[in-house]
Amino acid sequence: MAKTKTRFVCQECGYHSPKWMGKCPSCNQFNTLVEELEIKDNPKHTGIGQDSRQVPEKITAIKTKQEPRITTDMPEFNRVLGGGIVPGSLVLIGGDPGIGKSTLLLQISNQLANKDVAVLYISGEESTRQTKLRADRLGVTSDQLFVLSETNLHLISNQIDQLKPDFIVIDSIQTIFKDEVTSAPGSVSQVRECTGELMRIAKTNHVPIFIVGHVTKEGSIAGPRLLEHMVDAVLYFEGERHHTFRILRGVKNRFGSTHEMGIFEMKEEGLKEVLNPSEIFLEERSQGVAGSTVVASMEGTRPVLVEIQSLISPTSFGQARRMATGIDHNRVPLLMAVLEKRVGLMMQNQDAYVKVAGGVKLDEPAIDLAVAISIASSFKDKACRPNDVLIGEVGLTGEIRRVSRIEQRVQEAAKLGFKRAIIPSRNLDGWKAPKQIEIIGVQSIQEAMKVTFD
Repeated sequence: MAKTKTRFVCQECGYHSPKWMGKCPSCNQFNTLVEELEIKDNPKHTGIGQDSRQVPEKITAIKTKQEPRITTDMPEFNRVLGGGIVPGSLVLIGGDPGIGKSTLLLQISNQLANKDVAVLYISGEESTRQTKLRADRLGVTSDQLFVLSETNLHLISNQIDQLKPDFIVIDSIQTIFKDEVTSAPGSVSQVRECTGELMRIAKTNHVPIFIVGHVTKEGSIAGPRLLEHMVDAVLYFEGERHHTFRILRGVKNRFGSTHEMGIFEMKEEGLKEVLNPSEIFLEERSQGVAGSTVVASMEGTRPVLVEIQSLISPTSFGQARRMATGIDHNRVPLLMAVLEKRVGLMMQNQDAYVKVAGGVKLDEPAIDLAVAISIASSFKDKACRPNDVLIGEVGLTGEIRRVSRIEQRVQEAAKLGFKRAIIPSRNLDGWKAPKQIEIIGVQSIQEAMKVTFD
């Protein structure tokens, strides 16, 4: 008879203990240990390959072949995945409730089904009729799209073996369970075991599987970090629920870059691609207002022009506040310290609020110059030229350092009608600038301030 074992498992990090504790010693979270029962019957595990009798091979003797990716009708989606869907891959998509994860995957499923790709859409949260209502709203009419409402992984595996689909969607992993694991669906044990079984199905049958994951209050995918380590790619679907724009960002991708970003707009008939995001982010920009600058940032291989807004005001408390939205909050006091030391702007008693307009998150050092000039503009209450774009990394000694892909950044700015580009002087050589935009090279933050405000 199979033996049962009781243990307490942390629902945040996966740490397990033979007894209950109020605080997890691994992640230091309170009241996260939950009692779970598992059957210890020592089943025979099999590998993920076709042949379980694998032997070591010399890496020089292994033959490879370039397999074509499965492309959808959304170039933005293909770009984030590195050029398309890789056969046999396991992809995890996370996002806030109601952000549009199911809508995106249903649209992708319909596009693939229209190309004679057999698609199995498995919903553990909705019935087939509820899925049909969303499909009618999105205009899904393909006969190659099959819908299944099931949460038992054993029954799901049987249906996959019978149908043999070319593309599978699991919505969501927190609702799927295995009979052998006695804990509740969504627990650490269930999520880990179900994801491992889905990975085996994907690798063995050479079929791509997309799974939807819930997120916690902090914005990370619910469950242990092991879930993100097991899959081949992790995509985050971001955006404000009260705004129409959505951003699909890759944070892990074994088959492509993790710096790509896809932008969509939520409409009544579904998600539509935003082909020129720079125009969207700058369409509501105010002209001639102090504290506003524009930076050309790189999101993967695509340049995006974004507005940086700053507000500097005298503090009402003993300690000045430093707040930032869309950039690293530690970068704001660092750049303010450079302005104080190298330029002489005394802002010790000033509150600073910095924001990236449009809800975009920027994390590259090339935005330093635009942030610093934006802070100085608000402090001096003097507006920058509306047709200037600033690009450059600011060092602690006040120097403006070289950035990558300067040619693509300047070309994007020229395409949108900007007249001047203030860039690091070390980026002036080795490329040809467009005729309709003036290029100004600067070596220090003092020189950049002089060029911007004179």
